Amino acid sequence: MAKEEIIFPNNIRKIRLANGMKMTELARKSKLSLSAVSKIEKGVRRLNQKQLLNVCSILNCKLSDIFIKESDAVADQWQTEIKNRLKDNENSGLKIFGSGLRKIRQESGKTIAQAAKDAGMTLSVYHKIEVGQREIYKNEIEPLAKSFALTADKMFEHISSLYKSGELSKQIAKVKERVKSVLIPGSPDSDMDIRGGLYGAKLYDSARKKLVPVFGTPDKNAISFKRTDQTMILSPMPLEGNKSIYAIIPNSKRLGGILPDKCYAFVNANKKVSVGDLALFIDKDFSNLSESDTATAHIACVQQDAKGKLYGIVTSPEEKVTGKTIHKIVMIVTE
Repeated sequence: MAKEEIIFPNNIRKIRLANGMKMTELARKSKLSLSAVSKIEKGVRRLNQKQLLNVCSILNCKLSDIFIKESDAVADQWQTEIKNRLKDNENSGLKIFGSGLRKIRQESGKTIAQAAKDAGMTLSVYHKIEVGQREIYKNEIEPLAKSFALTADKMFEHISSLYKSGELSKQIAKVKERVKSVLIPGSPDSDMDIRGGLYGAKLYDSARKKLVPVFGTPDKNAISFKRTDQTMILSPMPLEGNKSIYAIIPNSKRLGGILPDKCYAFVNANKKVSVGDLALFIDKDFSNLSESDTATAHIACVQQDAKGKLYGIVTSPEEKVTGKTIHKIVMIVTE
């Protein structure tokens, strides 16, 4: 019986259990089937970027927490499981047949999508056969061979000769090398295989480039400010490598109803602040704040005194606020 290969080793199950959450609850909140969540936790199914961010939000964890690191205690277990599955599929002949089929397809000049179509298979089924994750059934052999202008006997003979020549051993060995890189996004070897390290790396990098940290949450009559990436959300604006943008959850009751009750204020630390702007006034020096430091902040309308010094006005009740750091709010987005 073919075993699905590990394509996305992750810490999702560990984090879910630490939160006291059942798999059924995660499935319901993520709008995924229970079977899908089970496969994702086992590492045999991919998450797309949107699903990944949603899971992070549900589990209240960092994006980086999802991915396995070499230092994690579970890393060795994942390595062993990946190796065992590769070995089982190779020993059963599935890996050899799949590698031979891939070689035949490459020789024919067909893409994997073309080969699947010509064989009357879905792309998913054909791909699993090529990577040795699925048996090929009797009624599928003839259409598969015919799609490459071969008889069934000729197809098997060709695969056998490729194996004896050592051609398939190279492909199988390349897949084995993936075990070294599949755990860590962005590791030096992670570009070996799109189904392994590169998948994780691309998913992580793609998601991370579109996220901004949430540095502030409502606290009594102000905003509790902490410069940490513990919570991150998708940016509504292009970031293009701009690391100066972050988000704040406003204390709406202090703003006299000018902002919705449930919204995010996006702040650009590098934008010049002018009179009339809405800005975030922080009582500490932003540039010197560490992850463990907590500051107090207010969202206020920017004013200027007779000496040219900027200050803010908060309503409900009206109050003058100042700050060692003033950052411009560039966008308000409702939840």
